[in-house]
Amino acid sequence: MADEQRAEGTTEERANARKVREGLVVSDAMDATVVVAVVERVRHPRYGKTVQRTKKLYVHDGENTAKIGDRVRVIETRPLSKLKRWRLTEVLERAR
Repeated sequence: MADEQRAEGTTEERANARKVREGLVVSDAMDATVVVAVVERVRHPRYGKTVQRTKKLYVHDGENTAKIGDRVRVIETRPLSKLKRWRLTEVLERAR
């Protein structure tokens, strides 16, 4: 059945949705790549206090549009290099 749908050219949904994150550009020194810091707030398992965890993501930016300080939205994608697993979808807010 799935083969028939693909043969007809219809678009089918992905089996698993791609992750989407928002973060701040902390480096744009590389060509076609930016480093985005994503802050995640989680509750400590024992003490219940909310703690911030920062993760640095290497993001593909083909047009070199994002600059340091920009707030951006990124989406998960196939591995593009040794560290790059994310793609820039849009710049939400420009740095001032």
